[in-house]
Amino acid sequence: MAVDYTVIVVYLAGMLAMGWWGMRRAKSKSDFLVAGRRLGPVMYSGTMAAIVLGGASTIGGVGLGYQYGLSGAWMVFTIGLGLLALSVFFSARIARLKVYTVSEMLDLRYGGRAGVISGVVMWAYTLMLAVTSTIAYATIFDVLFDMNRTLAIILGGSIVVAYSTLGGMWSITLTDMVQFVVKTIGVLLLLLPIAVVKAGGFSEMKAKLPTTYFDPLGIGGETIFTYVLIYTFGMLIGQDIWQRVFTARGDTTAKWGGTVAGTYCLVYALAGAVIGTAAKVLYPTLPSADTAFATIVKDELPVGVRGLVLAAALAAVMSTSSGALIACATVANNDIWSQLRGAVRPQGEEHDEVKGNRVFILVMGIAVICTAIALNNVVEALTVAYNLLVGGLLVPILGGLLWKRGTAQGALASVVVGGLAVIGLMATYGILANEPVYYGLLSSLVVYVAVSLATPATDAAVLAAWRDRLAGRSAEPLSEPVPAHQ
Repeated sequence: MAVDYTVIVVYLAGMLAMGWWGMRRAKSKSDFLVAGRRLGPVMYSGTMAAIVLGGASTIGGVGLGYQYGLSGAWMVFTIGLGLLALSVFFSARIARLKVYTVSEMLDLRYGGRAGVISGVVMWAYTLMLAVTSTIAYATIFDVLFDMNRTLAIILGGSIVVAYSTLGGMWSITLTDMVQFVVKTIGVLLLLLPIAVVKAGGFSEMKAKLPTTYFDPLGIGGETIFTYVLIYTFGMLIGQDIWQRVFTARGDTTAKWGGTVAGTYCLVYALAGAVIGTAAKVLYPTLPSADTAFATIVKDELPVGVRGLVLAAALAAVMSTSSGALIACATVANNDIWSQLRGAVRPQGEEHDEVKGNRVFILVMGIAVICTAIALNNVVEALTVAYNLLVGGLLVPILGGLLWKRGTAQGALASVVVGGLAVIGLMATYGILANEPVYYGLLSSLVVYVAVSLATPATDAAVLAAWRDRLAGRSAEPLSEPVPAHQ
């Protein structure tokens, strides 16, 4: 294992070096939070694919393939569909808004009265997303070093917090590009073909497994529908995803770069399911489907390659973890803390804003590590996060983008009723039940439409400013100048 250890250690050291290099580029709030809005198509596509394909998509995707066969691809497939929908239909408009958070978009659209409440919901989502990614370090480091769970979480989490705090989005972008390359080589080009060959090829896999393993709908129609509601719609509105859209240097980059990333996700989904199916042939009686990835890597791959593929799994977890962390800190600082203290930075305090955001990333990072140590169930934590996001924020966000009659009162009522309905229904039906997101989303929609129609339309001046921003005709808010290259 010495060669494998060396590969992992070099990879982790490289992540820290990228963080140090990114620190030199983070000179303003725009640099630190959205990479100066300067990413071209290649970097944008790579980093977007890296953030949406995390530990759940890699380790969990293989586990679903082990349990259900090819239909286990549906979870990651719906993530790719969501990213495609966001890129084709919404990303250009989102990029032109020149904001930093989803709540800022709601404030612009509805007249400045939706920020704190929506910010709290989005903060809870990004915090739990970061926590679930951080918990996954325990699985990977246990395979690598037989490491204690708490120590593994602290080690992996500390590295992510370190490079994220140093350079913000620039560091995260650079590390994500490395992680994207490592994942592509490790999972698609190495693990996928080796797993299929070790399992005897597709003919042998079909001979040894039930036909349901090769049924595209074998996982069940209701499960697929729930995945669409949670993950496809979740991709449309998550702060972690929008913050990457804000990094694009123009409409074309946001649209076509995101389309490439979404297509990559579809391929990655199928690869994970095939690897899991091959693992079922090789190890038909594993105690848990989630151990399929680690088992096939540990037992079937040659020295060196094994280290690279484990680095790929680590890359998948780190990319999602760092993206969720900076999103969580951005929301906590910009949408909650700044609003509650009622202060606006005067012009010329760009460096202080960078320092403040660094502090928030560090504080949120420590909170994420501590929460990850305390929690055990990754699936439940992730389900809570997505249920709150979709049930509380999907309707007012898409309503604001698509329906001009939506009002601030309707948006606030939608967030509150949808969020409370999801929480109450999870307490009643159970966290993993489908009903909370179904009924929470429905109640959010009904309340949004009813209250919006019952209250005066949004002020014409607010809507005019909103349309100007969507069309890219107004400058970036507050003291942030539009970069010269734009």
